[in-house]
Amino acid sequence: MPSVSYGMAVAAANVPVREGQRLLVLAEEFPSNVYPWRELAGRSGGQVRTVPRPPDGNWTRALLAEMDERTALVAVPHCHWTDGGLVNLEPVGARAREVGAALLVDGTQSVGALPLSVARVQPDFLVTAGYKWLMGPFSQGYLYVAPRWRDGRPLEHNWLLRGGSEDFARLVDYRDDFQPGARRFDVGERSNLILVPMALAALRQVLAWGIADIQDTLGVLTRRVAQGAQALGLEVTPEAQRAGHLVGLKRPGGYAPSVLATLAARQIFVSVRGDRLRVSPHLYNTEADVDRLLEALGTLG
Repeated sequence: MPSVSYGMAVAAANVPVREGQRLLVLAEEFPSNVYPWRELAGRSGGQVRTVPRPPDGNWTRALLAEMDERTALVAVPHCHWTDGGLVNLEPVGARAREVGAALLVDGTQSVGALPLSVARVQPDFLVTAGYKWLMGPFSQGYLYVAPRWRDGRPLEHNWLLRGGSEDFARLVDYRDDFQPGARRFDVGERSNLILVPMALAALRQVLAWGIADIQDTLGVLTRRVAQGAQALGLEVTPEAQRAGHLVGLKRPGGYAPSVLATLAARQIFVSVRGDRLRVSPHLYNTEADVDRLLEALGTLG
C-alpha cells in the first residue's frame, strides 16, 4: 500500500459501526489516525471518543478504562508519536475482543524498532509506513489484516487482486474471486520495480540487526537523553511508560519558534511534535551525540 492513510481507509470501509457506538483514539494522535474515524462516525452515527493524556503517562490504563460494550473500534499506536508514550497492546487487544471491538494498530512510530507480536496482540488491522523505522522508501507501506476480515471490501478493483491474475493468457476470463489472504486490499501497481527492491533490502537489514537489539541499543541513548533533560528542568514521560527508541522533551513555557533552526545550526536535528521536542536516535548515533544535544538544550533562552 502507498501510505498509512490507505490502510486506515481499508479498515474504515470494513469495520461496522452502529449509531451511538464509540471509536476510541488517543489525545494528540497523528491526524491519519483521526480523520478516517471522524468520517466513519459521521456516516454511521458513531462517536469519536478521545482518551485524554493521562497525568501519570499510563496510556494503557487510561485506554482500558474507556473500553466497554459501546466500543466499536480502538485505533491506537504502539507508542505515541510525540513522546514515545507506550501502549501495552496485549491487554488492550484482549479487552477489545472481550467487548467485541475491532483493534487497529498504527505501527508507524514503532515497527522496526520495538518488538510487536501479532500472535499475542491479535490486532484486526495493523498498518505502518515503510519509510520510518523500517528504513524503506517513501510511498511504500504495509497492512496486516486479520483472517476474519479477509473477505472484506477492497478500496479498488485492480486486475492484480483477482484470482488467476498471474495467468496473462486468461485475464479476459473475468473472475469474481480474489487472490488468497489479504491480497484483495493491495493498491494497484503494487509490483513497483523501484520501490519494492529498496523496501526488501531495508527489511533484510532491520531483521539482520534484530528488533530487540535495536530497541535495547536505542534505549541506552534515550535514557541518557531523558536523564540529562530532566536535570535541565524538562519534563519527560516516565521510562516505564514509554518506548525506548524515542523520547519527547516538554519545556515549561514552551520552546521558541526558532528552536529547530537554532539546533540545526549546530548540526543537531530533532523534531517538534505538539508541545514536545522529539528525539529519536538510531544506530548511527552515539552517546557523544546525546551530550552535544544536552549541551545545546542547556543554552536555549
